[in-house]
Amino acid sequence: MSFGPLQIQVDGTVLEPRPWTYAQSTWAAELLESLPPGDVLELCAGAGQIGLGAVHGTGRRLVMVDAEPRACALARLNAAQVEEDVEVREGRFDAVLDPAERFALVVADPPWVPSQRVAEFPEDPVWAIDGGIDGLEVARRCVRTASRHLAADGRVLLQLGSVVRAGGPGRPGGRRGWFARGPGAAGTGGLDGSASARGLTYGRSRGAVEGRLSQQPHSYDERQHHGYDRP
Repeated sequence: MSFGPLQIQVDGTVLEPRPWTYAQSTWAAELLESLPPGDVLELCAGAGQIGLGAVHGTGRRLVMVDAEPRACALARLNAAQVEEDVEVREGRFDAVLDPAERFALVVADPPWVPSQRVAEFPEDPVWAIDGGIDGLEVARRCVRTASRHLAADGRVLLQLGSVVRAGGPGRPGGRRGWFARGPGAAGTGGLDGSASARGLTYGRSRGAVEGRLSQQPHSYDERQHHGYDRP
């Protein structure tokens, strides 16, 4: 399956690449152009297309993490599409990342469908869309992990579902999304949308990035649900 310049291998055990995941990948690539040297971390990597598309042609090392064995196997196959050094790690975030590791960019596209609603989408693997009771359990884990592993002057690019897409005000093509700066940097980023959308904001505390996930009611757009790492 085409994903920009890459040909990504997927099967029925993972979610296929979708237009908004390509938008996130290209936005990540844009961010890398202005970031200091350093590796890239993709959480909830699935078949790996977002991270691979981001580092393609940059020379940056990529670490992809997912808890699903089949997703990791596909990610390793797809890693052959790029010349960059790519490592795929299977397991929970805290189990496979060294506490001392730091990354210039962290990207994630976590599952966000509430557990009680996954049956509405029988064609999708449950592990790939189940975001827990409120749909935000995995996203919170991504925030916590990013706060521990983001380098100074690094960035986080996280995509969530509902009416919020990969892009935002001021982004080319009207894409909606969210990004935050690393420790020691000024400013905050916000995931915006309509009043019914879930939001995510980032701030600083003791030199580390911390996240706060709102829990407002939201509408669900079945064209947008996606994610790869189940709690």
